[in-house]
Amino acid sequence: MKIYPYKRLNRPVTLRVTSVSLKLSDGTRDPLETSAYSTQQQAVALAVAGHTDWVSATIGLSATLPPGANAPDAGWSDLRVLAVLTDGETNVRTSRDLVRDTDEGRDWSGSMDVFRDDHLGRASLAVHAVGTVGGVPGRSIAETDRNWIVDTLSAEPVHGLRLDVQKASFTKSSRESLRACADAPWIVDVSARVPTVFVNTDVEGIDGLLNSRGSGVDSKVRDLLVAQMATDVWTAVFHGAIGDLEVEPGGAPVFPTDWQGEVLREMLPDVVPGVHVEEALRQVHRRRTGESGWVELQTRVHYAAVRRADTNKALTYAIRSLEQLNKEV
Repeated sequence: MKIYPYKRLNRPVTLRVTSVSLKLSDGTRDPLETSAYSTQQQAVALAVAGHTDWVSATIGLSATLPPGANAPDAGWSDLRVLAVLTDGETNVRTSRDLVRDTDEGRDWSGSMDVFRDDHLGRASLAVHAVGTVGGVPGRSIAETDRNWIVDTLSAEPVHGLRLDVQKASFTKSSRESLRACADAPWIVDVSARVPTVFVNTDVEGIDGLLNSRGSGVDSKVRDLLVAQMATDVWTAVFHGAIGDLEVEPGGAPVFPTDWQGEVLREMLPDVVPGVHVEEALRQVHRRRTGESGWVELQTRVHYAAVRRADTNKALTYAIRSLEQLNKEV
């Protein structure tokens, strides 16, 4: 965690989305239903209404500061609360001031405008409380500990990793990278804007198995196959994210604001357990760029990937189905 040379609030800001509306190309507005945002997932999906001609979105926000923000003996003055939308893909950063609901309250509200042309996919929405400390304005007092995701392409508000799955004949593909892996059932491409899994349709039966909807042994084998694929995906996206970090002048790594940041925040607690995610990121970065420790860390990386793929449950169900089948024979 970061060390600040002044007193701050020791709890995070709570952020809630209260409404979402789209401005269409004809100038009209469409207020979206609550299905466009999820408090549990902390995500907003701007494609939920199926509009292809929207120009901008207005997201209603409500933020609650932790206790002590308004204390008479607080070490700051000129308190401000700002919503900040950051897009790592387009390098667009937008901030808006929120307004205190009551003179002495800790609740602040306002809205954030999201312009479609400024974003390619997912942006990160956070709230920061800042004030003047020791005569220095703009000091950070508190912030959200988990940012909301604003997705301009998705019709479902999901915070976690979003993947693109494509099926292709590797031997006949125009992509050299696929032809070179003709004997692999799938590969993961983390260089794209959205991580992409290419499934090799040259592997006999794989397409039918992945599309099976039965409840017998085939479905359990399918679930096991998907779990193995997911393990490979989580491992690949973690290495892709950790290998493309920006570094501050002092050498400290910076959390990405796109899918790489989501992957790291999701997996780091299992890769380096028992420490704050920012400290875990620093430890992993030191091991990767240092002289030792990176190889030993791969066991934890694989463990984190297996957990997120839910491989244990898929394997257990497959074994039970096979045992039941053997009993019936």
